[in-house]
Amino acid sequence: MQCTTVAAEQATPPFSLLPTDLCRRLFPLLAAVVRLIVRHRGSQWTPQSAFDFEHELSGLLRDLGRQIVEWTFNDAESASPDLLPRQIRIGDAWYQRCHAKTANRHVATLFGVITLMRFGYRPIEELVPCVFPLEIRLGLEAARATPALADRAGQYMAECTQQATLKILRRDHGVGWSVHLLRKVTAAVAAGMSDHRHAAHVAKLLDLLKMAEKSRGIHRPILSVGRDGIFVPTRNGVRRAGPDYREGAVATLSVMDRRGKRLGTVYLARMPEEEQITLSQQLTSLITDVLKGWSGALPRLVYVTDAGYHQTRYFKRVLRQMRNPRSPGQRLKWEWVLDYYHACQYVSKLAEALFGEGREAQAWAAKMRRWLKEKPRGIHRVLHSAAAFRERRGLSGLEPAYDKAYDYLRRRIRRLDYHGYRKRRMPIGSGVTEACCKTVFTQRLKQSGMSWNIESGQVIVDLRTVHLSGTWEAVRTAYLQSKADESMRTQTQARHDRARNAA
Repeated sequence: MQCTTVAAEQATPPFSLLPTDLCRRLFPLLAAVVRLIVRHRGSQWTPQSAFDFEHELSGLLRDLGRQIVEWTFNDAESASPDLLPRQIRIGDAWYQRCHAKTANRHVATLFGVITLMRFGYRPIEELVPCVFPLEIRLGLEAARATPALADRAGQYMAECTQQATLKILRRDHGVGWSVHLLRKVTAAVAAGMSDHRHAAHVAKLLDLLKMAEKSRGIHRPILSVGRDGIFVPTRNGVRRAGPDYREGAVATLSVMDRRGKRLGTVYLARMPEEEQITLSQQLTSLITDVLKGWSGALPRLVYVTDAGYHQTRYFKRVLRQMRNPRSPGQRLKWEWVLDYYHACQYVSKLAEALFGEGREAQAWAAKMRRWLKEKPRGIHRVLHSAAAFRERRGLSGLEPAYDKAYDYLRRRIRRLDYHGYRKRRMPIGSGVTEACCKTVFTQRLKQSGMSWNIESGQVIVDLRTVHLSGTWEAVRTAYLQSKADESMRTQTQARHDRARNAA
């Protein structure tokens, strides 16, 4: 009997603990949920009735959540102005409290749009906008979205087109934003998260290095760096028949264990920029901070790219000059591996110049690719074979194509020791970086009919790199903490000013 009584008490909602005005909001919705259950309970279930039941219930629960969020957020600030400081100081500016709460702010939440009641503070002297301490405490994004919904919008925009995101927000959250407002909120999310992306990437790479250090094998773990470019459709406000394609850039940092298995990767990317300066700075800073934060034996440092202009320039000017963080007088030893599949393209060009198109060229190229990958001093064997066939068969007018491919491989012999790389469990292909080009740019920014401003495109790129690197939650947590710290500083300063005025 006692157990039954306890169970009954636990099953009873403690509505007596809720304020009367909140109960008045909730009771009609709860009654509607009960009526929905009763109406469907005794009916004959069909696929259509099951569909209707879930959709009706989802709508009622969203309305219930919206009422709860609206009342709770509005209750977070006292309705009596006498309980709030008359003046506050934020930074170097002083603000004076308005006489009454205003309700002209419509804020989007996970459950729909609510009306937020809050006190505003007008600037006393400086020509700055009014501030609303409650909005700062709640961490509203662009003053139009709660942190939870802004986070969802950022993730949607990282994966979907603009119109698809607007449809999802309207369908799942009852939020009917304009294109302008969606861009504004997304830009604010991207800007806030970008400040914390670097630290999250460093932390992830250090965790991966710890995993690699504990792996089995005779070789040291590897920190592999990759870099590549991709052309992006851009527009500069000038009317053209089509988009203007300019070169964007991506970079990857991967950690491989003692057996050469890739454990994880973080991504960096930038929209087209002269000399790709920003990406170079971000990549260098990330490498440096990871090596500074690593306390174990230094991993093997590998640079896997093709021999493009920016890739070569970065290796010669930055990586080759980089100092050991533990011994500043000593340079780090980087091993530059030329992408195997890129080298194979030049082997195929040699085959076409020697044999023309056909089975003979394909057979020779396949054999040379195998030698290049599996034989000791494989590149020497390839070049000797090509030179021998040229001497025997001649080229009949194809000398320029042959010479270009032959010289490309000959000048880079040091970076084509794929047999040795594989023996030491080192990567020989830049597939991770090529995939970064595809996943960051092609899948999202190069869909049919798309063209981008540099600024708006960079917003999406920043969100996608965090999402694809698997650091979204860490970056979001750090970002929300920074907003909480800002709110705490504002409240502390307000309490200090109020105490000083009272004294």
